[in-house]
Amino acid sequence: MLIKIILVLSILIALGICFLAGGFGGLSWLWVLPVSFLGAFVVQVLIAFLFLYILCRRVDTSVPQEHDDPFYRKVAYLYCEAICTLLRMKVHTVGLEKTPQEGRFLLVCNHLFELDPVVLYAYFQKSQLAFISKRENNSMFMVGNLMHRLMAQLINRENDREALKTILKCIELIKEDEVSIAVFPEGYISKDHHLQKLRSGALKIATKAKVPIAVCTIQGTDKVVGNLKRLRSTTIELHLIDVISVEAQQGRTATDIGEQIYQMMASDLGPDYAPLEAENP
Repeated sequence: MLIKIILVLSILIALGICFLAGGFGGLSWLWVLPVSFLGAFVVQVLIAFLFLYILCRRVDTSVPQEHDDPFYRKVAYLYCEAICTLLRMKVHTVGLEKTPQEGRFLLVCNHLFELDPVVLYAYFQKSQLAFISKRENNSMFMVGNLMHRLMAQLINRENDREALKTILKCIELIKEDEVSIAVFPEGYISKDHHLQKLRSGALKIATKAKVPIAVCTIQGTDKVVGNLKRLRSTTIELHLIDVISVEAQQGRTATDIGEQIYQMMASDLGPDYAPLEAENP
C-alpha cells in the first residue's frame, strides 16, 4: 500500500512538473517526465524512512512494553509490505487459510535470513505476532526499537535460566490474550540454508498455555540480496503446513512434538532447504 501511494504521488508530481515546464507540446517532456518521476519517488522514499526513524527514536527500549501498540503495529505492517515490494520479493503462499482465527497460537518456522520476520509480519497481519528474538537484535538500528513496541521477547540462548524466563513471559502474554507468539525453533539462522535440528524448549509455550501450533516453512529469503545484485526478483514460498491442535498435544512431551514438527518441515521444504541426509533422524 505504501509503495502504491508513493508511485501514484510520484506520477502526479511528474505530470505537474511537465505541465509547469511547458506541457507536452514539445519533446522536452520525454526526459522531464521520467526524471521528475524518479526524483519524486526517491524523495518520498527518503521522507518515509525519515518518518520511521523519528518514530523509532521515540521508543525507549529500557522501559518494559506490557501491551501491544496498535499504531506501531500498523506502521510496521505498512513498511513490511513496502520492503517486500522494494526488494522485489514475490511471495507465494500456501495454506494460510488454516491460520487459527479465534484465540492465540504459537507459530513456528524455519529460519533462513533476517528478512524472514518481515515476510511473516506482512502475511500474518491479523494474527498480532510477537517474535522471540535473540538479545543482539535489540541493538539493531531501528529494528530493535520497532520490535520492542510489537512485544518482541528477547531470549538469552546461552543461559537456560534466562531463556526459561522468556518462555514463561510468552506463556503469560498468550494467557492474557495480548499477542500470539512466533519463534524460529532452530535457534539460529541456518548457515547452509538446510533445516537444522529444532530446540523443543519454545514448544512448551503451546503445551503450557494450551494453544495450537501453526507449523510454517519459508523458502527463498536467502536469495533476495543476490538476486537484487543481478536485478532479478525473488520468489518466496511461505507455507502454513498444518496446525497441531491442543488436543493433539495432550499427553505428549515438547521433544516428541518437536520431532513431529521437524518431520513436517522436512517433508515440505524443497531440496535447497530440506535437511541434509546425515541430519535426518
